[in-house]
Amino acid sequence: MGDDAARLPEALRAAERALAAAGVPSPRVDAELLAAHLLGIEAGRAMSRGEVQAAAILGRPAPAGLDELVARRAAREPLQHLVGSAAFRGLVLSVGPGVFVPRPETEQVAEHAVREAQALLAGGARARVVDLCTGSAAIALAVAHEAPGAEVHAVELDAAAHAWAARNVAAVAPGVRLLRGDARTALRELDGTVDVVVSNPPYVPPGAVPVDPEVAEHDPAVALYGLGADGLEVPRGIAAAAARLLRPGGLFVMEHAEVQDAAARALVVATGAFAEVRTETDLTGRARMVLARRQPDGGGVDGPLGVGDSQP
Repeated sequence: MGDDAARLPEALRAAERALAAAGVPSPRVDAELLAAHLLGIEAGRAMSRGEVQAAAILGRPAPAGLDELVARRAAREPLQHLVGSAAFRGLVLSVGPGVFVPRPETEQVAEHAVREAQALLAGGARARVVDLCTGSAAIALAVAHEAPGAEVHAVELDAAAHAWAARNVAAVAPGVRLLRGDARTALRELDGTVDVVVSNPPYVPPGAVPVDPEVAEHDPAVALYGLGADGLEVPRGIAAAAARLLRPGGLFVMEHAEVQDAAARALVVATGAFAEVRTETDLTGRARMVLARRQPDGGGVDGPLGVGDSQP
């Protein structure tokens, strides 16, 4: 491309061709976001790509370093690693090697936790929310940002992911309590007092290597593979943790793969602690999460489903 000589429109077209040839799913968008990063366009505004398009119309020179970033993206290094951030429900979070990049499908998982916290606060109640296997802290920070006044706790065991989470908590919502520990055993001091437990745990079976190189080669294995023959050993531990943490009537929300809906419901039912166990879909209509209410010790359900939640 020749960073020093090329104008931005020509450089973007060349980048798009190179990324398309490498099988990158959104070559033009990625080319523009890489250029935005190098041009110093603030990440939140860059997501609209409008400023890059305007710069191209004006014939600005291509930014130095674009060739290198395009080559790395063509090698299927995640776009978010190259620009150092990922968008999640209106937030811009720092991400990079060692932490799972938050996905759009997880935004709907966060939505249920956010709505529950908002409803509790609107009714004058406390909203204590725990995000287990928090990774970059995306879900925890979405709750803290969208439900001001909620008491939010986030747990992450992996040292590298915890470091990214700490960076994001400090930048977005310092009031979030971030703990490094095993999500299956952490926060015992909160047993029976939590209003919402939400989690996007590792759930990929050991033999199911993700197809996309960005995931298979760059997302940390500890964030992908859920252990056990079915990949659901960690989710089983998360469900058990939710059972002990939640108050009667408290809400449990956990992400899973679209082919794991029946198994995810079964493992939640197997705890003996939940009622109203059901599957919900993401914005593309795929079965991607299980929701349930914590039963009182005497059985039954204390309280209705969250505002706007659908029945099974």
